[in-house]
Amino acid sequence: MTNQILCGDCLEVLKTFPGNCIDLTVTSPPYDNLRSYNGYVFDFEGIARELYRVTKEGGVVVWVVGDATINGSETGTSFKQALYFKDVCGFRLHDTMIYQKSNPVPLTHNRYEQQFEFMFVLSKSRPKTFNGIYDTAKEAGKIKCHPNINSSGVIRTGQDNIVKSQRLRYNIWSYSVGYMCSAQDKNSFQHPAIFPESLAQDHILSWSNEGDLVLDPMCGSGTTCKMALLNNRNYIGIDISEEYCELSRRRIEKAKELKEQKLF
Repeated sequence: MTNQILCGDCLEVLKTFPGNCIDLTVTSPPYDNLRSYNGYVFDFEGIARELYRVTKEGGVVVWVVGDATINGSETGTSFKQALYFKDVCGFRLHDTMIYQKSNPVPLTHNRYEQQFEFMFVLSKSRPKTFNGIYDTAKEAGKIKCHPNINSSGVIRTGQDNIVKSQRLRYNIWSYSVGYMCSAQDKNSFQHPAIFPESLAQDHILSWSNEGDLVLDPMCGSGTTCKMALLNNRNYIGIDISEEYCELSRRRIEKAKELKEQKLF
C-alpha cells in the first residue's frame, strides 16, 4: 500500500489501514467553502478520529488550515478543529505554528488583509522525532520560493555543525505563494489550492526520518507525497477526486525522474 496514490473517500480508505502505522501526516483540508473541491465534502470528526488511530505513538499530524469570513465574522473553524483533535481524539497540541504568505492577494479592503494560515502540529504522545531546522542569522527572515531549501543556507537536521551564527527557526514560517512560487511544475496549478512545496518539505524534514511513512489523506495535487519521495520517505496519498489522483501520480513520476537523474 505504500508509495501509492489511492482514490476514494479518505475516511473509508483510512478505515482499511492498520492501527499505529503512520509516522507523519501533512495535509491541508478543504475548509469553510473557501476551496472549491469538485463538489465534495468531508467528515472532519471521522477523519480526525481515524488519524489518531493510524498514527504511531510519537507520530505527528500537521494540519494546515484557515478560516473564512462569513457575514463579517471569521468562522473560527481552525480553532474548533484543533480543540477536537486535542480534547476528543487525544492528540497533544504540540505547537501552533503560522504559515505566513509573503505575497498575499488583498481580498477584503475593510480590515487588515489576511496573510496567514495555522499549522497545528499535533502529536500522539511526545513526538519521537524532531530534526530542528537551523537558519543562519542572515537567512532566518528570508522568504523562500523554491523547494530546494538547502541551496539558500538552511541546514536540514539536527545539531551537527551548528555555529553561533545559526539559530533554531522560529514557528512562523514565510513562503512566497502563487504561480511558479508554490511549486515549480506547471501541472500542480491545475489544483485550486496547493500549498508550497517548501512548506511540506520543511515539516517532513522536521518530524520524520528517512524511511518513515508520510501520509496525506486529502492529497490534492500530491505535494506532500512528492516531497516525501524526494526526501527518501515512503508515502501514501488519498484523494476522492480521480482527476487530482491522476495529477498527483504525474507529478510523482516526474519527481522520480528528477531524483534518478540526481537533479534534486
